Amino acid sequence: MTAAQIKIPAKLVPVFEGEADTRGAYGGRGSAKTRTFALMTAVKAYKWDMEGRQGIILCARQFMNSLADSSLEEIKAAIRETEWLAPHFDIGETYIRTKSGRVSYSFVGLSRNLNSIKSKFRILLAWIDEAEPVTEEAWAKLIPTLREEDSELWLTWNPERKNSATNQRFRHANDNDPRAKIVEMNWRDNPWFPAILDRVRLKDQRERPDQYGHVWEGEYLTVIEGAYYAKALTQAKLENRVGRIAADPLMTLRAVWDIGGTGAKADATAIWIVQFIGKEIRFLDYYEAVGQPLASHIQWLRSHGYENAHCILPHDGAAHEKVYQTTYEGALRQAGFQVEVVPNQGAGAAMQRIEAARRLFPQMWFDADKCAGGIDAIGWYHEKRDPERGIGLGPNHDWASHGADAFGLVAVSYREPKAARPIQYSSKGIV
Repeated sequence: MTAAQIKIPAKLVPVFEGEADTRGAYGGRGSAKTRTFALMTAVKAYKWDMEGRQGIILCARQFMNSLADSSLEEIKAAIRETEWLAPHFDIGETYIRTKSGRVSYSFVGLSRNLNSIKSKFRILLAWIDEAEPVTEEAWAKLIPTLREEDSELWLTWNPERKNSATNQRFRHANDNDPRAKIVEMNWRDNPWFPAILDRVRLKDQRERPDQYGHVWEGEYLTVIEGAYYAKALTQAKLENRVGRIAADPLMTLRAVWDIGGTGAKADATAIWIVQFIGKEIRFLDYYEAVGQPLASHIQWLRSHGYENAHCILPHDGAAHEKVYQTTYEGALRQAGFQVEVVPNQGAGAAMQRIEAARRLFPQMWFDADKCAGGIDAIGWYHEKRDPERGIGLGPNHDWASHGADAFGLVAVSYREPKAARPIQYSSKGIV
């Protein structure tokens, strides 16, 4: 008996080896994950058919208005391109099944057909493609329908939000479930990544930097159209200026604030920890909290080793805090911190901060882990637009604006180091 050969990306080989309850891959475009999973459903169908098993391979997406929105054509192409596999399948315009009819495919949209899935006969395998928008309700109802002892759940998705139901359930499933096999797959993991698609990728990198990371690198959707720092942030990642950044113990630590307030409905308080080293601006850490008193912010600084940080406040740092009738400036000085208050920049202050940050962005370095929340904020910070007139209305005030305002204040407060004065000598000594 000769062994059948299957060509799949090396990174996906361990995903399909051995037993598992859940197999999956997440990441950006061009990784070959969808085509590979489509092919492997057919390999499984063939194997079960040869064993005399009967049942359904369920192929689902959250939204599917017709078969044109399904994985049908992807699976057909994968079968037809595999010479030894194609003779074992009966493929019609709207169906796929093994020649014996024992194993067949069913295509459904979860948003409309979730309850009917319970009545499906013997689901041997459920593959959920484009799984990012699948709701927690859908997962909770779908998973119990896999009642066969060796039934498997497969999923492929491009992550958008950290807190989506799919990411919460599956992105780190390997950590605590030995029967989960899930990997990240991006274009560079595809050994057959075509040159024409690479040209599209590079064009997106140049012309659509605000979407590039999400579309091609499998990153969360952190920037949107009109984001002020999208291009600069993409460039920083390409130049490896987003990574692991160590503090210089001999240089001043600065804690740059955007001041919120107390109470559940208050604006967030945001703090960037930075160092100015030569012409580099190094972002070492980021903190954000909603509704907490000043004492909580001070405690965070002290507990993270920033008790000697030079605090830089916006102009309202010298104003009285509404609840305690004191000032952030005074309270921080009393707590032992050095404090600098940046004067009110007047009309157009927000755009002044944005332009200053854009100008200095090539000098900026970020710690990817400690500054993750702040990086998300500056990646999202965008212009508010009038949809009818198509004009900009200035920065949009949302969850990202507090971290972005503090980020802009870093740029405003930055002072480029002065070049050392050359020493001149004469017969009478140093001039």
